[in-house]
Amino acid sequence: MAAEISDPMDFEAWLVENGPIESIQAVVCDLNGIMRGKRVPVEQAGKVLSGGIRMPLSIVGVDVWGEDIVGSAQVFTIGDTDGICGATGRGALPVKWTSRPSAMVPLWLYTESGKPFLADPRQALAHIVRQYAELGLRPVVATEMEFYLIDPEPDSAMPPISPYTGKRLDSDAILSIDELDDFGEFFSEVYKECARQNVPADAAIAENGIGQFEINLMHSDDPLKAADDALFFKRIVKGVARKHGLAATFMAKPYGLRSGNGMHMHFSLLDEDGNNVFDDGTAEGSQLLRHAVAGLLRGMAETTLLFAPHFNSYRRLRPDTHAPTSISWGYENRTAAIRIPGGNPAARRIEHRVAGADANPYLVMAAILGAALVGIRNKWQPVRPVSGRAYADRLKKIPSDWGSAVDAFEAGKIAAEIFDPVLRGMLVACKRQEIAGFAEQVTDYEFSAYLEIV
Repeated sequence: MAAEISDPMDFEAWLVENGPIESIQAVVCDLNGIMRGKRVPVEQAGKVLSGGIRMPLSIVGVDVWGEDIVGSAQVFTIGDTDGICGATGRGALPVKWTSRPSAMVPLWLYTESGKPFLADPRQALAHIVRQYAELGLRPVVATEMEFYLIDPEPDSAMPPISPYTGKRLDSDAILSIDELDDFGEFFSEVYKECARQNVPADAAIAENGIGQFEINLMHSDDPLKAADDALFFKRIVKGVARKHGLAATFMAKPYGLRSGNGMHMHFSLLDEDGNNVFDDGTAEGSQLLRHAVAGLLRGMAETTLLFAPHFNSYRRLRPDTHAPTSISWGYENRTAAIRIPGGNPAARRIEHRVAGADANPYLVMAAILGAALVGIRNKWQPVRPVSGRAYADRLKKIPSDWGSAVDAFEAGKIAAEIFDPVLRGMLVACKRQEIAGFAEQVTDYEFSAYLEIV
């Protein structure tokens, strides 16, 4: 993790290497994975970096449109109190892809008494990581980030025009090197900006959809940094795309009939001696791995809301679409929700395949690591692994609609073990307000279908 900059003199030294900049973006991450905060003058960098900024604790719970939640207890019952914004340790991160360069300072929230505000998504993840540390375990995590490049002009998603050929992309091109070459300038700048922000971007590939790509972020034994990296990566990709006359989307399903965007998470656990406790020298993995899998399976329905948090998310979770629909696990099985990859036993790990790229990385990691921890503590055993196609009707299903996922999260006993009651209440209220917002909209397709027929 980058050293924390805590006083103006440190920031002056940082400016020599990274400046000039015109402003500071002091930001926290809300429950939807959206950065919210303040733009402050460069001269106030020391104040931002040393915990001198305050923001309402309710800021993490606003809806996806940035609106306060109607009747929110956080706002109207306790008076919309401020929290203390502490620097996360990433220091100041240069934002160079905009016309006026700035620096972003990631922050997280504490209460007035100095305790972590556990409805802050980053604090929620830190709470789980501390519990692993008490057991002498350290999670090692990595993410696979999928996104589409699209034409920024149309009102709905449309494939981009290749900067190289001048023609609009019109076919799937999985693992196409030519398509990567077509957008070579874009990718070169993404990697450059990732290096500036210490985001460990690894290999890029062309994915199944037209204009769809995947970049893997390398594994880290610091889940907080790994979640930071995923969040910052999304902002980098979207910002660099705009600079190149493109748009980038991490929507779970921007095209109804094409592949969705996933955010797969891989994780293993190290003991105090650095040994992978999922490895027992076999392809099956250890008993502890199976305990973790059992926790993930039992908690999956309750935590689906965190993997599929938006209206559009549930368009991705459909059978035979490279996205899981059943609460299942298997060895080397990409149709299952939980996959145990093959290879060297020393690298034995769990791949969780449910989350869309539209999800909040902090909450995704907290949900996965938290459910696995519950399984480990209770020494649960999983059902038998699935062989072959995991879309069979006999298998228990992941919630297939938004409302059911909200209800399952609200009532879930495992979710209650993982997350603070304030976070759960704020997220449920946020999602119910968003559901109501979508319910009020009549789509063009709905209008044309029913206008003169019914």
